[in-house]
Parts: sequence; structure tokens; C-alpha cells
Amino acid sequence: QVQVVESGGGLVQTGGSLRLSCVASGTIFTINTMNWYRQAPGKQRELVASITTSGSTNYADSVKGRFTISIDNAKNTEYLQMNSLKPEDTAVYYCNVYGRKISGNFSSWGKGILVTVSS
Repeated sequence: QVQVVESGGGLVQTGGSLRLSCVASGTIFTINTMNWYRQAPGKQRELVASITTSGSTNYADSVKGRFTISIDNAKNTEYLQMNSLKPEDTAVYYCNVYGRKISGNFSSWGKGILVTVSS
């Protein structure tokens, strides 16, 4: 079983910064990608950013130039540095990890962490 735990959310003013962290643990053989999704009230969950263990990244257009995703392969940890935050960034942020364990592929989700940006 793979556990995924997010941390670092909270309340910040417009223009402020936050850094989210996500740690994966358990019976992991290898990780392929680590991703951040978010879901705002009344909206569908959307992909914010993703990163492979080789460092290739992908961002939603809405966060390009403001958010930076990074990974620490040795710690099975990813980070999301969020700068110049806007009220529309308010959402529950979810970490998703895709990889392989001995019994096969896995895709595990964290419980989510709330980010609130006040205007």
C-alpha cells in the first residue's frame, strides 16, 4: 500500500506565497510521476503541475510563471512553490503519485490540503 500525505497549505493574502509538500511512502518499487491537482468549490478537479523523476515538468496555463514544481527522488517527495497567489488559486490541492510496486502499477492520492487566498 502506498500512502500520500500533503502539507503546507493555509491562508495567504493576494500576492503572497506558499510551498506545498507531498511525501509518498509504503511498498514503492519506483515512482514515475508526481502531480498536483486542485479542486475549487463547484469546479472539477484540474491538473496544476506534474513532474517526472527525471525532472520533466508540465504546468497548467493558469499557473505558468507563478508556480514551480520540484522533486526529491531520494525522499519520494515533491514540492509546489506557489508565488504571486491570486484568489482564483483558492482550492483543495491534491497530490497524486503514479509508479510501480512489486504487485503492479499504482496511482495514489493524498487527502488534499486547503489553500485559501484572500483578496
